[in-house]
Amino acid sequence: MDRRRLSPLAHRILMVNILALAILVVGVMVLGRYKERLIVDELAGLSADARILAVALAEGAALSDERSGLEPERARRMVRRLVEPADARTRLFDASGALLADSDDFQEAALPAPERDEEELPPASRWVLNDLEQLYELIADHLQGRGALPVFDDRSLRHAGQLSELQQALKGEAHSAAQATPDGGLMLIAVMPVEQNKRVVGAVLLNHGGETIGAAVQSLRVDILHCFLIALAVTVALSFYLAGTIVEPIRRLALAAERVRHGRGRQRIPDFSCRNDEIGDLSRALGEMTDALWARLDAIEHFAADVAHEIKNPLTSLRSAVETAARIEDAERRRPLMAIIEDDIRRLDRLITDISAASRVDAELSRAERAPVDLGAMLSMLAEIHAATAAENPALPCVVVELPEGAGLTVSGFEGRLVQVFQNLIANALSFSPPGGTVTLSARRDGDGVAVAVGDRGPGIPEGKLQAIFERFYTERPPGEKFGIHSGLGLSISKQIIEAHHGSITAENRCGPDGGVAGAVFTVRLPLKN
Repeated sequence: MDRRRLSPLAHRILMVNILALAILVVGVMVLGRYKERLIVDELAGLSADARILAVALAEGAALSDERSGLEPERARRMVRRLVEPADARTRLFDASGALLADSDDFQEAALPAPERDEEELPPASRWVLNDLEQLYELIADHLQGRGALPVFDDRSLRHAGQLSELQQALKGEAHSAAQATPDGGLMLIAVMPVEQNKRVVGAVLLNHGGETIGAAVQSLRVDILHCFLIALAVTVALSFYLAGTIVEPIRRLALAAERVRHGRGRQRIPDFSCRNDEIGDLSRALGEMTDALWARLDAIEHFAADVAHEIKNPLTSLRSAVETAARIEDAERRRPLMAIIEDDIRRLDRLITDISAASRVDAELSRAERAPVDLGAMLSMLAEIHAATAAENPALPCVVVELPEGAGLTVSGFEGRLVQVFQNLIANALSFSPPGGTVTLSARRDGDGVAVAVGDRGPGIPEGKLQAIFERFYTERPPGEKFGIHSGLGLSISKQIIEAHHGSITAENRCGPDGGVAGAVFTVRLPLKN
């Protein structure tokens, strides 16, 4: 299983979450900046109008140098003529701060009451809309770090002293700002001093509400709402897509695993191996695990059947000998039967011991930790042990070790079990070797692994039995050897241990100079330590 830095499933989920979040965040940020740009543009235009009006008043309504100030009546007429086409409310204050002219006074007198073509919303609906808009503004201001605007009440403004911006204008400073109305709306103001010969003779105040800006922002809010609905639809669709590609396969795998756990027949795990993601990896792993489980159950079943069969033979012989001995009173005639009973008991004891060892191999290998094992040192040690044992009996075959110089023969495995394998192979080779013969242990590098060969000079393996000798309870012993000494599990256990190390064990006959069989060779192949 390859290790991906960012899995396909994690990438999909990440992209879905980022997409929905990015659309909303960008919408809020765009709305705030758009509104700020509108306010800046409106203030610039309002300031320009105020400056034009202030210059015109300074030229046309100012008194002579001897009488510094504004001529009230002329100033009112100019204000009335100049602000008629404008939407902003215009007020003119003299140098003392008194109000000289107000454009609303002119318009209220000249214009009739407007007719309302549209039906007003019920009060409850207006309150709901206002509350929603105020909540939206509050959230947007919080996200964008905007503070509360100062409140400007133009209805009660009758003197310049009531507004700090007007006081600054009477000192010669122009000013423009966005402020809030008492009912929470937006108000834009521009204050410009009226100067005559570098003397401030008055101040002009222009202000109008932010209805135009509100309408533009409202239009943008509708657009953002559309984007939100699209994002919501995309998110829901992708959620269903992810549910179909992730949740449903996992649910099917969980149900299949549950059926396997309860043993409801040999259920197959759903195959999603064609998917190049974790679901495919999980499907393959569960499938392989289930196949291994069924294989292990089959092996246990076959093993139990083989054990029952092998134990039944000595038990049958033992029962027959016991029943016969019970009917014979002559001690001399009973002695051979007692020898048979002893042999059968020893055979049963050996079978039970070997069966117990075979049944513990897998469990021990699954619990133990692998460690580096030097096969060259192991083979040399086994040869030295045999040499020490055979020193008292020169007729025993000798064990010779052949190792290449400088070759790394270290594998990763369980040293005790590997020693058991090679001890078993050496014991088999010694039992088939003639007196004074030689058993050869050789090891070499074989590609990305190590090959260890154990060869003898015996009669070899019968034709057609090269695979059968690794089956449980199969025995092929030298002529004259007493029956029942071996259980037939040694090579089977050895194969089980080697396969647990991801290796292989094979057997073949060695050819002599005359073309005949000159002995048997068992070859063990193990992968090198990574």
